Amino acid sequence: MALIVQKYGGTSVATPERIGAVADKVAAARDAGDDIVVVLSAMAGETDRLVGLAKAVCDRHRPNPREMDQLLASGEQVTVALLAMALERRQVSAKSFLGHQVAIHTDQVHTKARIAAIDPTRLRAEIDAGRVPVVAGFQGVAADGDLTTLGRGGSDTTAVALAAALSASECQIYTDVDGVYTTDPRVVPEARRLDQISFEEMLEMSSLGSKVLQIRAVEFAGKYNVPLRVLSTFVDGPGTLITYGKGAMESAVISGIAFNRDEAQLTLVGVKDAPGIAARVLAPIAAAGVEVDMILQNVARDGLLDFTFTVHRNDYAYAQEIVTAAAKALGAARVESDAHVAKISLVGMGVRSHAEIAAKLFGALAEANIRVRMVSTSEVKLSVVVDEKDLEEGVRAIHRAFGLEQGPVRIEPRREGTKAH
Repeated sequence: MALIVQKYGGTSVATPERIGAVADKVAAARDAGDDIVVVLSAMAGETDRLVGLAKAVCDRHRPNPREMDQLLASGEQVTVALLAMALERRQVSAKSFLGHQVAIHTDQVHTKARIAAIDPTRLRAEIDAGRVPVVAGFQGVAADGDLTTLGRGGSDTTAVALAAALSASECQIYTDVDGVYTTDPRVVPEARRLDQISFEEMLEMSSLGSKVLQIRAVEFAGKYNVPLRVLSTFVDGPGTLITYGKGAMESAVISGIAFNRDEAQLTLVGVKDAPGIAARVLAPIAAAGVEVDMILQNVARDGLLDFTFTVHRNDYAYAQEIVTAAAKALGAARVESDAHVAKISLVGMGVRSHAEIAAKLFGALAEANIRVRMVSTSEVKLSVVVDEKDLEEGVRAIHRAFGLEQGPVRIEPRREGTKAH
C-alpha cells in the first residue's frame, strides 16, 4: 500500500459532472489499495471571477492584500466540500479541510505567501482512520491567524509540500494535458510526450515558459525529493514522471525545447569602458524590482562598449526609463530597445559541456535564416534570443535538427582522437 497525494486543477473540477469524475478516480485508487490525499484548485475561472469582483468594488484602486486572501481562499473551499460529498456518495469516507485546518503555516506576505512549515498530525490521523482528506490548495495560515494564499498555481505547491510532509510515495498532478512534451504541440505537432524528466530540467522548462507546473512546486519537489507525475484527468495514460535524472555519466540527454514570447531587449550603446559599468546599470533596475534575464557585454573597441540585457515585456517601459537615465549618467551614445524579441531554450542534462550541441542548434537556425541576438548557457540549457517573428519557425527547426519527435536524444561524449562531423 502506497500513500499518494493527488492534485486536481481547475479544469478538472470545473463542473459538478467533472467533480464526480474526479471522485470516481479517487475511489478507484482507493480500491486499488492506496491511501489517497487529494488537493484541489478552485473551479476553472473562479479565481478570475473573484479578482474581477474585487476590482469592481475597489474602482481600479489596489485591493487590500489581506482582504484579497480572504476572498480568493473561498474558491477552493467550494471544491473541497463538493468533492468530499461526491466521495461519500460513492461510499468512500472523506473529509474536507482548509489550509489552516491542516496546519499549513506560511509567512505573512499576503497574496504570495511561502510555506514555512506543515504539521501533518491531523492528516495522518484521518488517513489512519481510513478517510480520504480533501485539502484546499493555494492557501495557508500566517502566525497571526490570518488566511494567506500562495499566488497563482499555488495548489501545485500545496500538493508537493503535503507529499513531502507525509513522506508520500508520489505526488500526482492531474491537469488538462497528459504529461510534459518535448515542446508545445501547438507549435510543433510532432512534439512527443516525455516518459521521464529530471527536476533540474523541469525547473528550467517551468522557468522558461512551460505552464505545466508552477516553478515553486518543482523547486519544492526537488529540494525534498518528492517524485512528481503529471497526468491528464481526462485521458488515461502513464503521464510524465519528474524525478532525479539517471543515465550515462558524461552523456548529454536532450529533453525538450522551451520558449518565451514575453521578452524585451535593451542596449546601452557606446559606453565608456570602465570597472563597474554593469553594476551602475543594473543596480537601479534591481532596486525597482525588475528581473533581468540574459546579459551581454561586448569587448571594448576604442575605449567604448555596448551593454545589452533582457527583461520581461511587462517591465519593458519601466526598464527603458531607468536605462535612459543611466545612459545619460554614463555618457552612453544612445539607448537601443526592442520589445519584439523572444527566447528559445534547448533543455537537457549536460548541454553546456558538449560543443556539438551548440553547433547543431546554431546550424539549424542558420539554415532557417534566423538571426541570433544573444546566447546564454547553463549545465541544463542553451538559450538564444531571436526576433519574435522567428520564434515558432526557430522552435520547429531545432526540434527537427535534434530529432526530438523520434525519442530521447543522447549525445555521447567524444572520445580522444575523434573529430566532430
